This record gives sequence, structure tokens and C-alpha cells, in this order.
Amino acid sequence: MEKSLRSSAGLFVLALILAACQASASSSPSESAAATGAVDPVAACEALELGCVEVPAGEPLTVASALAITGAVAFLGNDANFGIQVAQEERGQVLGRDVEVIHEDAGCGDAASGQTAAESIVANPAILGVMGTTCSRTAVPMMPVLEAAGLTNISPSNTAVSLTQPGHANYGGEFYFRTAYSDFFQGSAVAKFLCEELGVTTIATIHDGSPYAEELQQVAVDQFAEQCDGETTSQDGINVGDTDFHALLTTIAANSPEVIFLPIFSPEGPLFVTQSQEIPGLADTIMFGADGVKDGAMIKGAGDLAQEIGMYFSGPDLNYGGRYIDEFLPAYYALSGTETVLAPYGGQAYDAYNILMDAIVAAHVGDDADGTSYFSKEAIREYVAGLTDYPGLTGTLTCDENGDCGAREISIDQLEDGVFVPVFSTREP
Repeated sequence: MEKSLRSSAGLFVLALILAACQASASSSPSESAAATGAVDPVAACEALELGCVEVPAGEPLTVASALAITGAVAFLGNDANFGIQVAQEERGQVLGRDVEVIHEDAGCGDAASGQTAAESIVANPAILGVMGTTCSRTAVPMMPVLEAAGLTNISPSNTAVSLTQPGHANYGGEFYFRTAYSDFFQGSAVAKFLCEELGVTTIATIHDGSPYAEELQQVAVDQFAEQCDGETTSQDGINVGDTDFHALLTTIAANSPEVIFLPIFSPEGPLFVTQSQEIPGLADTIMFGADGVKDGAMIKGAGDLAQEIGMYFSGPDLNYGGRYIDEFLPAYYALSGTETVLAPYGGQAYDAYNILMDAIVAAHVGDDADGTSYFSKEAIREYVAGLTDYPGLTGTLTCDENGDCGAREISIDQLEDGVFVPVFSTREP
């Protein structure tokens, strides 16, 4: 991957910074600072095209989250923010400084809200990196703004396949990474469950026109055909904000699909499921949601009904082991005041925060005489791009050349007593 450095001097400086990064992996933050202190930070930063973020003495390290924290999808964004907060409190100071997380609302249903959040972030020269967005739709217009500012972003919950496909219009670019999986794996797992566990032969799908929904349903359709010659009777779209689905449901029912796969969000998801029970032709049709409605909004909007009709939900397999159960969840519950997670991406957000903090430590060029610290933007990106066998909460993580870093295990759940309970997983025993 081509690096955007101004000169050979810049290459030399970045090599020194990345060499210090290797030292920091096995050293304390103070030791890391000492290692990088061999470089004149002002001169080093002037040699880098993207320059450095300067943090004056006594000021915190500043990063931003850009998540959906208001409206019906707030369960998703707040879940991730609690994961970030658990990591922040567990880790404490970094390089002897407090860490401030600025929380921007990047929304979900309106793609433009991602760009608005990004513009607010880049207007703050103290921000070192970003964790967002919640929804793939808002990441598309956000990333060009962040990349132009040289800010690395790690999303905890974007899953659209196209975000890590170079050449695609939705490609997130060289500064985009995610600790969530690509929906190729979620769609393939859904198809495997349809073919091997449910044994159905026909499905219908719904999407809302977003990269996430449209691409996930398409992967499921393609894999359903490939894995067991399954037939898709219809693939229909809805609009964010729609409230009456009776006419569409009646049309879908005319083809008698055995399953309707609906990778959409709330409030449309719960409304769609509720209204489906009013259509006689769908009385025996199985409702199947994905991670966009595998959250508190679905439980609140149609949880009792979803449990009664045996609705299925795909999403990340949360069986991360003892560290997640014994340490992360108690800390999460203490912060959130809940007894269950709000949505399934808090662990990915925890990993995103820790990876970003490690990258900041690695990118510490040095301090000048008045105590101002300098951090290379390019070195932050290089550290994340080179992440290999990282011992994350959600698994052992390695970032590929296109920014995919997440664990790939998927579970299929049903609701029992208001809690999502796995009935199938792609995780090896």
C-alpha cells in the first residue's frame, strides 16, 4: 500500500516511529516514550506529510466515537459506547495522560449524519483517532472526510461487505478498519442455518436500501442458492421511516416463502414483524432478523411476539470465553445499569479502543522541552494496518490489507424470557 509521505526523510522518520512501536508492544508507556524521545519531535513531524497531533503538557489524549446514540437505534450505539467506557476505565492513563472520548452522534438512517459527525471531528485538531460508525450507511460519507484529515477510524459494528472492497464506491479507504466481521460471513451463516438446520427451500428478503441491508440479504440469497439450491421468491425494499407494510406483506405472501429474512433496523423491524402476523398467508412463515434488530429496541418493540413465533436473529457469537464473562460483562452491567447487553457489539468496541490506544502509544514521536507530546497520524494508521495476532476480547485479531480485523464467528439466536439465546453457531467446538 502506498504511503503518503513527503520525502525520504519522512520515510526515515516513520521507520524510527514504527521501530519504537515494536518496543512499545513489550514496554510500559513511560518506557515507550523514552524510546521515541531519541527523535527530535518537531523536526520529525515536519518531515511527515500528514504531520502530527500535538498534545500540550497537562492535556488529555483525545479520541472520538461516532455512533448512533439517539432514536430507535440508540441501543446499538450506546452498547458500543459502554464497551469503549469499560476499556477506558480498565486501561486508565495512557503515556501518563488521561484519555478523553468525545461522543459524536453519527446516526444511522440518514447517511449524511455520518459526514456531519466527521466534519465536527476533524474540526478538533486534538483528536487522534475515531471509533465509528454504528451503521455502514453512515460510514460511507464519513470516511473521505476522516481520510483527508489523516485520521484512522476503527468501526466496532460496520459489517457491509463493500466497505472493505477496494474499487467499490463504498470502500472505506486506507484509514478505515473494523473489529466487526464482513457480512459475507453473516450471510453465509444464515444460509447454512436455513439449509442445514431449518431445511427450508424458499425465502423472501427485505432491505432498506442501505449498504448493510442490501448487501447482507444478497449474500444470504446467493449463498442459499449455492449451498442448497434454495429459491428466493422475492427481494423487496422498504424506506427508512415507513410504518405500514401491509401491502408489501400481502404481495410477499402470494409466493408463500417459508422464511422472510429482514436485515433492517428499528423501528421498521419490529413493525414489520408485528404486521406480518395480520397477513393470513404468512401464518406459518418464519421471521428471521439480523444484527440490526438483535438489540433492546427489538425486545421493547416486538420482543414478546418474536419469542412467541420463534423468530431467529443472526449476529456475532458472543461466546468469547471467561475474560468476557468474568471481567467485561460485570463492568459493562455496572456502567449501563442493565442485566443484559443492549446489543451485540460492545466487545468489538472494547477491542477498537484498546487497539487505538496501542496505536497512539506506538505513534508517539516524542516530547519537546515544554512537555508537548507529538503523535504521527501516519504511524497510527500503520500500526493498525499491521495488526497481527492481537489478543482481543472478541478473538485473536489480524487486520487484512483492506481493513478487515474482526472475528468471524456467527450465532443464530432466539428470544427466551426476553434474552437472546444461541441455537446455532459457526464457532468450532
